[in-house]
Amino acid sequence: MEALVSANDVLFVLLGAIMVLAMHAGFAFLEVGTVRHKNQVNALVKIMVDFSVSTIAYFFIGYSIAYGVDFFSGAEVLAAKNGFGLVKFFFLLTFAAAIPAIISGGIAERAKFNPQMFATFTLVGFVYPFFEGIAWNNHYGLQTWLKEATGASFHDFAGSVVVHAMGGWIALAAVVLLGARNGRYSKDGRLHAYPPSNIPFLALGAWILTVGWFGFNVMSAQSIQGISGLVAVNSLMAMVGGTLAALVMGKNDPGFVHNGPLAGLVAVCAGSDVMHPLGALATGAIAGVLFVLTFTLTQQRWKIDDVLGVWPLHGLCGAWGGIAAGIFGLKTLGGMGGVSFASQVLGTAVGVTVALVGGFVVYGALKQLVGIRLTAEEEYDGADLTIHKIPSTTND
Repeated sequence: MEALVSANDVLFVLLGAIMVLAMHAGFAFLEVGTVRHKNQVNALVKIMVDFSVSTIAYFFIGYSIAYGVDFFSGAEVLAAKNGFGLVKFFFLLTFAAAIPAIISGGIAERAKFNPQMFATFTLVGFVYPFFEGIAWNNHYGLQTWLKEATGASFHDFAGSVVVHAMGGWIALAAVVLLGARNGRYSKDGRLHAYPPSNIPFLALGAWILTVGWFGFNVMSAQSIQGISGLVAVNSLMAMVGGTLAALVMGKNDPGFVHNGPLAGLVAVCAGSDVMHPLGALATGAIAGVLFVLTFTLTQQRWKIDDVLGVWPLHGLCGAWGGIAAGIFGLKTLGGMGGVSFASQVLGTAVGVTVALVGGFVVYGALKQLVGIRLTAEEEYDGADLTIHKIPSTTND
């Protein structure tokens, strides 16, 4: 019986890992559909290579920092319990690799390739697992302190803060250090529109991400005994709330409509296992509104050229999700309880701080040492021809 349970858990977590791995295709096509034609190849290559670099960084360094586990043992040892330890690594790797995939959308169209790969290695190898270990493995006693001080530890079931807020706030640092794309803003501060190059690809990316998210959230239980239909339905309700809110706030703009479900899903990750479905619906709807409003502000008023809006989508909606778990997870609002609003705010603040500091240190150092931005001529020609020597489509 024990062997059967172990085998089922391995299959369960493996399927989750595969679903989240597939989400990286969603990241790729969301970016391909949003950027201009001359940068589409670069978007596809970045996501694929980022994932590969992330795997190396997390296998040799990051996973050990976060969990104190390494793989320097014989295969016989690693295969114990049907290799559960290995598929757990695979599953958590797909989360870690989401960090550079998120960042990729913010820095699109003007970032150098090789420095970004180095940034990916550093972030996934050191910065991300530092906070991952704090939140999910009680490093440095923060969780113990929060429980003693507030009555509950910081709760982030599937990574609203650990994954999404981290990725979004690191991306903000990178975007600020890079500066806006050439021609994006005129001398008098007016915004020059760069519309999405391919709405079907953008929509395809959003759909792949949306479907894969049910592996991201539900499989975060990491055992088949822990599976919960509540997590699935809460994810569904948040997705729907985010979509409808973005539809209304974005006035039928397809870019907002297809990012709306992602905003809702980002926000519900943290509390998907403790909220009532109505709380999840509200969480998603607020996230949809938050995304549209802050995306518009960053682009038009604050002149922050975040191409895919990854800071509003992942950074702000992720932070909102961490806090929302401490609101809608309370029993008084129909939740499961076991959460504290104060703990959620403090834990979220720590995650945002680590991300911002880490992002500015890594990208700031790279900017000083090797440069992180293409030249004006290279940017004009596009990353596809400049870096990869081929356009996304030909006339032949």
